[in-house]
Amino acid sequence: MNFDLNLLVRKNIALLEPYSSARDEFSGAAKVFLDANENSLGSPLTKWYNRYPDPHQVAIKQKLSAIKGIVSEHIFLGNGSDECIDLLFRSFCEPGRDNVVICPPTYGMYEVSANINDVELRRVPLLDDFQLDLVHLENKIDAHTKIIWLCSPNNPTGNSLNRVDMETVLNNFNGIVVIDEAYINFARQKSFVQELADYPNLVVMQTFSKAWGLAGLRLGMAFASNSIIQILNRVKPPYNINQATQELALKALDELGMVNDMIKILVDMRDALIPVFESMPSVEKVYPSDANFILVKIKEARKVYKFLLTKGIVIRDRSKVKLCEDCLRITIGTEQDNTQLIDAMQEWCQMNA
Repeated sequence: MNFDLNLLVRKNIALLEPYSSARDEFSGAAKVFLDANENSLGSPLTKWYNRYPDPHQVAIKQKLSAIKGIVSEHIFLGNGSDECIDLLFRSFCEPGRDNVVICPPTYGMYEVSANINDVELRRVPLLDDFQLDLVHLENKIDAHTKIIWLCSPNNPTGNSLNRVDMETVLNNFNGIVVIDEAYINFARQKSFVQELADYPNLVVMQTFSKAWGLAGLRLGMAFASNSIIQILNRVKPPYNINQATQELALKALDELGMVNDMIKILVDMRDALIPVFESMPSVEKVYPSDANFILVKIKEARKVYKFLLTKGIVIRDRSKVKLCEDCLRITIGTEQDNTQLIDAMQEWCQMNA
């Protein structure tokens, strides 16, 4: 691999002078803030929200640094992982010229962001066992391929990609490899975050939305080399993570034990649900899962989906997605949610016996 970040970053981004506030220009304990034209009298909510939030989210990154075992300079925080995705496109992909590769079925925002940014999208479908097709992947790459997007554990299939295959991509591709680990906390496979020093082309994405239970806050994480993080910081809006989100995230990071307990409960419920679905006559297959959901292949999937809606139960119909034909993606709910789902599914099976 001959990785050179300077050859990947867009020229206008390399020359970009980022927005700088006065608070970027000093360090220390200031007492009087008269620089940002804020309302100095306060706000209707609380006296603290009249001030702009920390543009660098230093406190959160310090806590994450201790939890993840990496220095804070390798951490970027986005307004959801979707901002991280968009910033990677805007930083490294020249519209109308460059291309990226995805491996469907996979998370849909890679394609949406490619289309928004006018970047060619090349598809290398997963094999029948939902693993990477390395030969096809190699053939799809050319001099204008800037990013390969890998989702592991994958959405919507739920499985982890083979680690050796991902390492092969990292070792042989001169562009950026993004490994989206949104569901890594539910997986048996270890994270790639600890491998950043070995792979200068690696970006690992994680999120507070899944295991941390903070989807409403919209807080995503990207881990990469200091050089890549500096580029993302240059392009991001100055105050992309709001004050309320920063405060609540800091409180959540102090509750790691509770989060680990919730992960165990969800994994146990997932593993308990699988044989229940496998026993249903309408179910053809339940795919192995390393996530907080299961993918179920079932007869007349679309009809089952609509039937569950009549019961007030919303799942995800993936039956029109290639390799996921007749499949429903089902999130692991509370014990009560799961019981209602099973009762409704059993009713469907009885009606269609």
